[in-house]
Amino acid sequence: MHAVREMNFALSEGETTAVVGESGSGKSRAFLAIMGLLAKNGRTGGRAMMGDVNLIGLAPKQLDIYRGKDIAMIFRDPMTSLNPTLRVKTQLAEVLVKHRGFEKGKAVKSAVEMLERVGIPEPAKRANAYPHELSGGMRQRVMIAMALLCQPKILIADEPTTALDVTVQAQMLDLFKTLTDDFGTSLVLITHDLGVVAGIADRMMVMYGGRAVEKGVTDDLFYDPRHPYTLGLLHSTPHIAKRAERLDPIRGLPPSLEHLPKGCSFNPRCAFAFDRCLNERPPLTDTGNGREKACFYEGPMTYGKVA
Repeated sequence: MHAVREMNFALSEGETTAVVGESGSGKSRAFLAIMGLLAKNGRTGGRAMMGDVNLIGLAPKQLDIYRGKDIAMIFRDPMTSLNPTLRVKTQLAEVLVKHRGFEKGKAVKSAVEMLERVGIPEPAKRANAYPHELSGGMRQRVMIAMALLCQPKILIADEPTTALDVTVQAQMLDLFKTLTDDFGTSLVLITHDLGVVAGIADRMMVMYGGRAVEKGVTDDLFYDPRHPYTLGLLHSTPHIAKRAERLDPIRGLPPSLEHLPKGCSFNPRCAFAFDRCLNERPPLTDTGNGREKACFYEGPMTYGKVA
């Protein structure tokens, strides 16, 4: 079974790219593969170039040179990503001791400074706490601080606002924007929430059935979606200006990656599908102006047909 296929994208310095799609579309799996964090029975092919270095296929000890230092990942669940038996300062300082050769006292001082930078009140006190003594929002900020301690070139955030209330979500997104601007870090934001994407991402890649189905500048995809799945995602997202209108979810369920439909994977849920879609898989094609889509349909798309 291929969890992710034919994935190809570039990430520029200081740029934020959002990777969106429903659960099971392959978003997280792709970046776990790049980080060398797949299960033992997982296999990865192709290339993931960071400068002149291909991260795919490196042995764990070789990858450790880059993980945490040049490329870092914030995992989706801060409740389980931190070691419950170690104080926060110990877990943060370890990163600097290992990757930047700091002595322990200097590492702890830098860790406290970073906690303050990510907006944690009384950072010295919180650094001395255990993870269970912190709220979910604070634990998420600790994870962000840990990822940014070595000022990585690339930061991957996997569903960073999951389980946070909307006020804390907004604070997190502001924090990402400020910190990536300050450090020049490139950010990959993995999410199913288009509301998160709108205010932060420069570019967007929509995934479905283990592959990218549309790519382009975020504003272009929001205002002129060219794949029916992107259109469906946009119209199933609540909008404050349409509070009196009923949401129109995408009909049906995402496909099993073990038993993908023949032809286009989205065809069982697509109101625009025609004979070619049922028998032939559309390639991801450049449509000009930095846009790409994997869809044979070329006519106008009105949402009434999709609902």
